[in-house]
Amino acid sequence: MFLDSLIVKNGEQTIREIKFHKGINLIVDYTAPNSKKTDSGNSVGKTTVLRLIDFCLDGSAKNIYSDPEFKDSNEKIKGFLTQQNICINLNLIEDIDNSDSRRISICRNFLQRSKKIQTINGEKYSNDEFSSKLKSLIFKTVSEKPTFKQLKSKNIRDEKNKLVNTIRVLSPYDTDVAYETLHLFWFGIDINQDKDELVRKQNLENRLQARLKKESTLSQVKQTLLIVDSEIERLTVKKDNFNLNPNYESQLDELNAAKQHVNALSENISRLELRKELILESIDDLNRGFSRASAEHIKKMYEKARSLIPNLQKSFEETLEFHNNMIKEKIDFISQDLKQLDEELFADKKSLTYYLLEEERLSKELKKSGAVEELQDIISELNGFYEQKGKLTEQKSVWEKSNKELEEIEKSLVKMSNEIESKDMSIQEKIADFNKIFSKFSSKLDGVHSLLSAEPENGIYKFSISNIEGNPGTGTKKSQMASFDLAYIAFADENKIPCLHFVLQDQIENVHANQITNLFTDLVNQVNCQYVLPVLRDKLPNDIDITHLEVLSLSSKDKFFKLS
Repeated sequence: MFLDSLIVKNGEQTIREIKFHKGINLIVDYTAPNSKKTDSGNSVGKTTVLRLIDFCLDGSAKNIYSDPEFKDSNEKIKGFLTQQNICINLNLIEDIDNSDSRRISICRNFLQRSKKIQTINGEKYSNDEFSSKLKSLIFKTVSEKPTFKQLKSKNIRDEKNKLVNTIRVLSPYDTDVAYETLHLFWFGIDINQDKDELVRKQNLENRLQARLKKESTLSQVKQTLLIVDSEIERLTVKKDNFNLNPNYESQLDELNAAKQHVNALSENISRLELRKELILESIDDLNRGFSRASAEHIKKMYEKARSLIPNLQKSFEETLEFHNNMIKEKIDFISQDLKQLDEELFADKKSLTYYLLEEERLSKELKKSGAVEELQDIISELNGFYEQKGKLTEQKSVWEKSNKELEEIEKSLVKMSNEIESKDMSIQEKIADFNKIFSKFSSKLDGVHSLLSAEPENGIYKFSISNIEGNPGTGTKKSQMASFDLAYIAFADENKIPCLHFVLQDQIENVHANQITNLFTDLVNQVNCQYVLPVLRDKLPNDIDITHLEVLSLSSKDKFFKLS
């Protein structure tokens, strides 16, 4: 899919309409370098185009109005978007050289509830449906993983992690398994299995067993049960030697049954509370990860850093906010089971109260029956062993259930890993085909031969990029990303793998002038794609004619949303 157009409307009034073309598409900031200091190019909204496209592709609205580029006017932008009828229309086309090819029209606004607009080709979709529909239309797959947001991540490089990592483009909390699924999908290997969820379950069971081991091992529990059963058998024989009336026997059976219920419920409550405690501990650990650094102190540090590095793009506050948002999302994820646990605990505690009252009532009735003191001692001792047995039996059950769960998880993981490793030859052949393009592009762009490799490690395929000439610098890293993204589109086309045929790249100014010239005049033209770049005009080489590349011009007097 290619970008056809992006239209921003306030009701019926068009604020911006951008028509994209094949090749380089520049969003140019013409703020004069000798303008007053407050007229920085970072405030005109040149990165906004990237984030509006991302928003239409199921991105976050918050990224549009909370970015540092708006500085003190972010609340103004937020109010403008959320209090007026601002609609963003993104139109995609399957073949940019054929105007009659398949199209996807996406429309979203920033309002809530009944006023919310979220449509694809004129049809409304819920949040979950919206992402799934885009995934099926663009990537032509209905598999649950990787998600649509994961698949689009490398095509929209506007956030810190995607501006410093070529292939590790997901959130800091995504696992190696999530990357394995994503990277294999890039090369046409759709495993359609949720290894990530299984690994998370495996980690939880391992934590549970570590907690259980602090009390006793499974072997200790089994050996103790043998002794307890032996004592119960001995005391039961001794009790049966007493001549008891039928009523006493019946009442005693009822008492024992009540005690068994009490023991079972008590142990189940303990188990549930243990699981709840594990979840709450995880939440507490995450909560302690929230950064609470002094905003004033951060500001002083940032101002000092900015005096040393004039082109500093990101603020430390943004990094803190991104970090804390990621923690919050993980807290929300692991908190999902708390409600069900609380409901089960409430029901069990209610039942426990009933059987405790029954136990008390039956004990009093038996006391009145005139049983001999010796028999009462035997029964008391017997009940103590029954109580101990109930606790041990519950511990044994928890251990065995956890072991079985781990065994099943490990079998599934081994099966999945074996299935993937059976395709190793195909994976390596595809990577080799990709490297022919990648190495050629990277060498042509900056003289550095970059290569992609993949090796199974502990049952997980791990992809990495290396350079024959050594580690890249900042500018070369940006060049590596450009080479990789362009090489992937060319590779995907050769192998008929559905993909996005556009790349949105921020902060291209860090790339050397010669590399920018190669990118603009040669490399991008070799690929059937679009390369969308927000740039400061004074940062581009003066000898490049950009008039035919420019799709939008901005300045301090003509900002994106046309707000003063």
